[in-house]
Amino acid sequence: MFEIINPATGETVERVAELDDAAIEAALARAAAEYRRWRQTPIETRTALLNQIADIWDANKQYLAELAVREMGKTITGAIAEVEKCISGFRHYAQHGPAYLEPTKVKTPTGHAVARWLPLGPVLAVMPWNFPYWQAVRFLAPTILAGNVALLKHASSVQGCAAAMEDMARKAGAPEGLFQNLAIKSNKVDAIIADKRVVAVTLTGSEGAGAKVAEAAGRALKKVVLELGGSDPFIVMPSADLDAAVKTAVTARVQNAGQSCICSKRMIVHADVYDSFLEKFVAGMEAVQIGDPMEKATAMGPLSSVQQRDTVLEQVAKARGAGAKLLTGGTKIERQGAWMTPGVLVDLDPESDVAKEEIFGPVAAVYKVPDIDAAITLANDVPYGLGSSVWTQDEGEIERFAQDIEAGMTAVNSLLASVPEAPFGGVKLSGHGRELGPWGLHEFMNLKAVMFGGGNTPGD
Repeated sequence: MFEIINPATGETVERVAELDDAAIEAALARAAAEYRRWRQTPIETRTALLNQIADIWDANKQYLAELAVREMGKTITGAIAEVEKCISGFRHYAQHGPAYLEPTKVKTPTGHAVARWLPLGPVLAVMPWNFPYWQAVRFLAPTILAGNVALLKHASSVQGCAAAMEDMARKAGAPEGLFQNLAIKSNKVDAIIADKRVVAVTLTGSEGAGAKVAEAAGRALKKVVLELGGSDPFIVMPSADLDAAVKTAVTARVQNAGQSCICSKRMIVHADVYDSFLEKFVAGMEAVQIGDPMEKATAMGPLSSVQQRDTVLEQVAKARGAGAKLLTGGTKIERQGAWMTPGVLVDLDPESDVAKEEIFGPVAAVYKVPDIDAAITLANDVPYGLGSSVWTQDEGEIERFAQDIEAGMTAVNSLLASVPEAPFGGVKLSGHGRELGPWGLHEFMNLKAVMFGGGNTPGD
């Protein structure tokens, strides 16, 4: 049984029954049967369904947003923005999908070959709670377009969101078996990955969860895409627009209550502007409006759970134990639910254990560096390599950061955000593989070479 708790109030809002083994088997059988049919559907049928799903989501935008607020504490403004991003994701693949799947013709010594993109089969997605819709849509939209079918194992705390996603797809006309929500817990995942009917798996979550899923996929010799944690650097150089950088840095740490893999967590600031940045940043964090996540004026609501909030508070305590100073916030708010204040740490030893961790909450560590070389070295001195944000007007510095920061993504003078058009993913312990754009679509497709012409020798 799943118990869904509203993190703003601490109240249980719903209980959801877990699927038993017979129900899981029935779902896998439906997925396999639907794949045999769906893979043969014309591309026009697939793109039409994506547009129909987008229409249904648009008509139910407020309902979906309020559901996310109740289940994981997201502000209503953030939840509506997330739903709108999902709508844009469905429409992106509907519009650009046919071009993404165009065959490519190449010459060969004896004739030519055509590289074709073909579907593979049922794909399992193991998804987290922090962006309960967008994380899943990044997988779902390209899966439908590819001619594959989708199985979703969502986080325990957002089972209502997961069920609503399946309901939206069915209302849009998706056939039974094309997209199924599996209300299961993590102990059922290995067996599903091992099932011969499932061809691949994608996971967004912690590196621990990613290692377990990758191990299971490895045993079954199945493709896996992992989008894991991040401790993204936010680098500010002397030529930066300081006010814009500070405003964006505050947003990075408090949007979604700091629970975002790609929002910067380590502020690395050049010594020439460090004092000014720090003063403005502390003031900005202290000015964040905390309150009812259903109110549009609220900038930060609760964290997703009391457990998650307490984990962040423990990391703050560990940082202070390692010599860091807490300049503001980073404390529990004494009220029912998962509340805390935004915090700013300074003087944290970069070599301490906590400095190497991802703080998945509204707390930033601010570092002073003497030059660009030190900034890049510190940026890379963590096990993660997901995103990064750099602030400078110097073209040479921009090129250095783009070339030398070990990350899957770098935003220049802006907040890093995922968009349907660009590849999304990381390196090092942040995972491997890519989502979004044609790259995410092609991850779970068969790139098949069809050879034309005679004279090939055996083995060519």
